[in-house]
Amino acid sequence: MLCLNLNQGEYLTIGDKVVVQLDRISGDRCKLVIQAPKQVTVLRGAVLERTGGKRPDCVFDGPRWHRREISWDRSKAQALAAMRLLLSQMDSGDSNVQALRRQLNHMFPVEGEQGREISNG
Repeated sequence: MLCLNLNQGEYLTIGDKVVVQLDRISGDRCKLVIQAPKQVTVLRGAVLERTGGKRPDCVFDGPRWHRREISWDRSKAQALAAMRLLLSQMDSGDSNVQALRRQLNHMFPVEGEQGREISNG
């Protein structure tokens, strides 16, 4: 099975007469535009299976590579800075504080410090 990554607006062709274009991406969904001759059947998988069609063997179950990313804005950056400030003011000898700091730094690495464990105290 061929697996392609497309950016918004990019397209692929299948043979000489079928064009599939990625129109837009919204969250974990995308909108595809398909241009094909009327003789070529284009069905959503759920419709195919609901009408008695067999699921193709090459189709995998569920999202294998889906990674939901946090949309980042100024308020989230400020909240992260506030959490780091609070952690720096807590007892750095407390194992819970150390664990929380490690988790926070794992989820949101300090720029220039990726790949190293960070200790603030």
